[in-house]
Amino acid sequence: MPNPTAAMLVIGDEILSGRTRDANMHYLAQEITKHGIDLREVRIVSDDRDAIIAAINALRAGHDHVVTSGGIGPTHDDITAPCVAEAFGVEISVRDDARAILQARYDAMGTELNEARLRMARIPDGATLIENPVSGAPGFSLGNVHVMAGVPSVFQAMVAGVLPKMTGGQPLLSQNLRIDRGEGDIAGPLSALADRYPELSIGSYPYQRNGIYGANVVIRGSDGGQIDSAMAELIALFPEAVAQQA
Repeated sequence: MPNPTAAMLVIGDEILSGRTRDANMHYLAQEITKHGIDLREVRIVSDDRDAIIAAINALRAGHDHVVTSGGIGPTHDDITAPCVAEAFGVEISVRDDARAILQARYDAMGTELNEARLRMARIPDGATLIENPVSGAPGFSLGNVHVMAGVPSVFQAMVAGVLPKMTGGQPLLSQNLRIDRGEGDIAGPLSALADRYPELSIGSYPYQRNGIYGANVVIRGSDGGQIDSAMAELIALFPEAVAQQA
């Protein structure tokens, strides 16, 4: 049975403008892979209502899980929550439990829970809160969509909280072999190897180092025995190659 699939939606003009470098996709890919979920698609959209709604609806229809990052803060351009509500056709309002979390947080800091901060307590009807132990303001899950903050430390904490609740499968395993030959020299044998192991993913990632052309060949799959067998065949084909940590 194939593993569940996931997609990620990164929301924010600051990512598309290059002002902010996204670090969350790399983290999410590593964590859900360990949980046996295959990340199949990542989209980046601007802070545009129609674009966000369209992306949410397309991704949630095509994947078992969708994780969003960004756009749930206190400013006017943080519009992810109402866009998710509209995508699902539900109402959104300040929810008592989310408000209580924020109130306790800001009381402890001696800071006012003003109207702007209260925007972070708007939760779509029917959603379940995602705990935020870093800064308090919760994310939420609605259907198969998990809405999280864009700040990496907060995003990572939210992933840790929601991942155990996401249906997973077999963790993806991998092995890596460094071959100091150009891809043109190894393409034929790799293609034949991939044909013999259709349940494995065999990827070639070229490099040039000190005038030497080579490729890191990564074999991935959920069956450790098949990976071992395929790697043994690959090493036999290229005995000069060097095994690397995948």
